[in-house]
Amino acid sequence: MATSSVVDDITRAAVDLFSTQGYANTSVQQIVEAAGVTKGAMYHYFESKDDLLFSVYERMLSLQTEHLEEIVGRGASTAQTLRDVCVDVIETSIDFLPEGTVFFRSVHMLSEPRQKEVTRRRRQYHDVFASLIERGQEEGLYRTDVPRAVLVAHFFSDVHYLSNWYSPEGPEDKVLLAQQLTDLFLVAIKA
Repeated sequence: MATSSVVDDITRAAVDLFSTQGYANTSVQQIVEAAGVTKGAMYHYFESKDDLLFSVYERMLSLQTEHLEEIVGRGASTAQTLRDVCVDVIETSIDFLPEGTVFFRSVHMLSEPRQKEVTRRRRQYHDVFASLIERGQEEGLYRTDVPRAVLVAHFFSDVHYLSNWYSPEGPEDKVLLAQQLTDLFLVAIKA
């Protein structure tokens, strides 16, 4: 088995088990059995179950951060950049819906150093997002009567709540839903 295949198998098994049984109720033995690997193989790639949970979220956050940097790097207008970032966050969150669901239900179980790392990485992303809103406020595009932190929280609360109601098998595909949620957000913050 290739390295990425083993890591993918372990991660997929962990996400499946964490989502059905919960993080605390899932043992390493169950994960390796479901993945069809040995404990040694798992510990070769992940230091602990905590490390595995962190990696589940880290993969999604790393991808979203890469996309954010690419979108901002295009140099489009503030309005277009913010729109593209919003759509991307929603679409990638849907692509990683099981991982995001597991993570947000279990983040409080991460070790303190891992929780701090997650907070630091999310803060970096949110700071860039907030800077786009700030730039738009300076350009007269977005409202200033609501604190920027509230505007950012408003958007991300919708994103983080997706797993509670959205189903990829439902009538709305991710592209349409991403456009709809983005439009609702941008109308709400328009000056």
